Amino acid sequence: MPTKDVLLVGLGAVGTIYAYILQSSKLARVTAVARSNYDVVNAKGMHIRSKKFGNHESWKPYRQAADRPYSYVVLTTKAIPEVIKTPQVLEPLLSRPYSEIHPQPTYVLLQNGLGVERDLYHSVKALDQGEPKIISTVVWIGTNLVEKNVVSHTDFDRVTIGMYRHGDHLTTTHSPEEYATLTDFGTMLETGGSEVTIATEIQRKKFAKTFWNVAFSSFSTLTGSSPTAMFRPPPEEGQSYSPYIAPQTATIIERNAVPVLRAILQEMVTLGRALGYADNEDGLPSSLVDSTISRTATLHRDPAHTALPSMLLDAQNGLPIEVEVIVGEVVRMAKDVGVDVPRIETLYALLAIIQNQTLGGFRQRKL
Repeated sequence: MPTKDVLLVGLGAVGTIYAYILQSSKLARVTAVARSNYDVVNAKGMHIRSKKFGNHESWKPYRQAADRPYSYVVLTTKAIPEVIKTPQVLEPLLSRPYSEIHPQPTYVLLQNGLGVERDLYHSVKALDQGEPKIISTVVWIGTNLVEKNVVSHTDFDRVTIGMYRHGDHLTTTHSPEEYATLTDFGTMLETGGSEVTIATEIQRKKFAKTFWNVAFSSFSTLTGSSPTAMFRPPPEEGQSYSPYIAPQTATIIERNAVPVLRAILQEMVTLGRALGYADNEDGLPSSLVDSTISRTATLHRDPAHTALPSMLLDAQNGLPIEVEVIVGEVVRMAKDVGVDVPRIETLYALLAIIQNQTLGGFRQRKL
């Protein structure tokens, strides 16, 4: 398999780990574009502290520039369209002279949320170079940016990849070209050490991932605490950690907070049915409500678990949160198909206020 040029945009926590994975595969020459942390990355590199990949001081990708044709362009910035839309982030690739000299690459969106592909699709389509090729993904990874050039990573990362089909979320078979593209990119990730699954229809997988974010990322951000506050027992003698369930409130949380989470997830199931997702493993199983809560509870009972939901971490650092592509998009989808989601609408309204405070400069930025 020949080495390909890959451009990765966004050297945050997720971007750094996947740049490292791609470069480690020896199948990709990784060119990276750092944005808000460019100066420090250029001067000192990224410090990676990973339980899976080890510690790497002053690590840098192959090069940093956007001046050649690329097989793949990987976008790992957070999708926050009210701040900047994806075509603006990728403008150098979508405008002259680049768009006239070089063919458009396959874009890979390692981003949370729903509808994140739409603006990019229309911008590439307008170049009249044929049907845009966009790989959309579901990423599960425990990583945080603890300083501008310091990344903490746990022992897991896995990604599901699939082709974006504009206006179509029900086709569940690959064309030969689609499968070849996904296999090619997936092999790079697997060879570099990541765990990869190829989905025949990616949007239902993204919808299922949004399950967790709509409920648990929202709750965490609004309460200022990770899900450990709802599931982890108090420390035993000789242990020290926080947060945990205080004995005085354990029953209240069990009888009130967890049922509300369950009701939020059930609203997601109802919406999924209206979108045409069947009640099976290839669609949207009803069991996902219980399994999502159960898996989250198991993970967050662990005294060693310290990773925070990225939305909570952004809010704590005074950074914009992914409210529109996660919660706002769900509300808009529900209105389009006539499904009532009152609990999710409430989360959206409250998170929109937090976003307003951040964008208005009323919340102090730390990173």
